[in-house]
This record gives sequence, C-alpha cells and structure tokens, in this order.
Amino acid sequence: MVCTDELGELKFGDNDNLSAMVANLVDADLLILLSDVKGLYTADPQNDPGARLIPVVDKIDGKIEDMAGGASSARGTGGMLTKIEAARLATSSGVPVIITSGSQPDVITAAASGKSVGTFFTARESKIESRQRWLISGLSSAGRLIIDKGAVTALRRQNKSLLPAGIVEVQGSFKRGDVVDVCDNSGQQVGSGITNYSSADLLRIKGEQSGAIADILGYEYGDEAVHRDNLALV
Repeated sequence: MVCTDELGELKFGDNDNLSAMVANLVDADLLILLSDVKGLYTADPQNDPGARLIPVVDKIDGKIEDMAGGASSARGTGGMLTKIEAARLATSSGVPVIITSGSQPDVITAAASGKSVGTFFTARESKIESRQRWLISGLSSAGRLIIDKGAVTALRRQNKSLLPAGIVEVQGSFKRGDVVDVCDNSGQQVGSGITNYSSADLLRIKGEQSGAIADILGYEYGDEAVHRDNLALV
C-alpha cells in the first residue's frame, strides 16, 4: 500500500522531484534520471548543432539553470528544468545524480557501474543527517516563510536561527511544530525547518523584534521563528 498523505500538493506528473525526494529519504547512493536527451547541454541540441554535452556539474547555479531552459520535452511534464531542480534537491542531501537518455542500451547498468553515460551531478562531500534530509525533502512541508535578504545572509553565512524580524510573508496554514519551507524574496528555497509558531502567530509577529513577541501574542515560545537546530539549508 502506498500512503500519499504527506505528499500535499505535489504534482504526481513531476516524477523527477518525487524521485529526488525518495532518494533523499532512503539515503540512496545514486539517482538516475532518464530523459530523451543524453544529459545537460550547453544549448538545446535540437536547435543548436554546436551544443555540447556537459559531462560533470559540480554546482547547480543560475548558469546551469539557464542551460536547462524551459519545459521543451513532449514526453515529460517539466523537461530538463525539472530534472535540474530534482538534481539540486538530491545533491543537496548527499545523493549524486546522473541525467542520461533512457534509449541507450543497458544505460542503468552502465551508470550504476560508474561509466560516463550522460551528465553527472556531484553531491556534497558528506551526507547530512537523516533528520535534515527529512526536513528538506518537502514531503511534510505545511507552508512557506518568505524572508528578506538580511535573514538569508544570517542563515547561510552566519549559521543563525530565523527570527520573526526577517519574515516578510507567511504562506499557508500550519501549526506550531509543523515543517515549513523558508524562501527568499524570489521564491528560491533557502531551507526547511520546524516552526516554533503557527501561521496565525507569525502573521502577527512577522517583521517584529523578538522582544515584542510576548507583548503582541500574550505568550512566547522563544525568540526564534525557526531555531537553527531545527533548520536544514539547501
């Protein structure tokens, strides 16, 4: 029996991201994403004869995303772009990824044996603990917190907790103790974590200093909206 309760609003046609979540949760050694092209190219190989296959990607950044383009495959729901998104999720939790063509003979066996069959996305040097993998998997996310640039810097560069002052928008309806995604102003996910406050509470204290929480709510569960110990960055 397959339980789908925690999948929320995940689109079932997006098999790439679903497979990355599963690879993340089971601590897979490798994720192979099959496409109708051999891998990630410098340009669309169907339109540009000079397009070159990229054999290895060490970091998924804006340049790599631009190469992926939009949803151009007639047989897939998201084309190369969703495969890059899936590769970002998997590699951020320590699972390397290969994107390759499913029409190649014995391609899965070749990929699993270490042969170069497409584009290989390297994972982090060390795998993050299972609790963090669960947090960033997206399977249990009940909402989103949009944060400002200062908060992004505090989380990524200073290893800080997320404070109410850095929250600019609260999306979704969730309770204290639920998992929420933390995103920047552009919608790019920064991480996921367990919230100390419900969505209703955060709507009242977002943008406020932590010292004002008790005065606004009449109670407080700590200075942090999401404590660093309960936060996993991507």
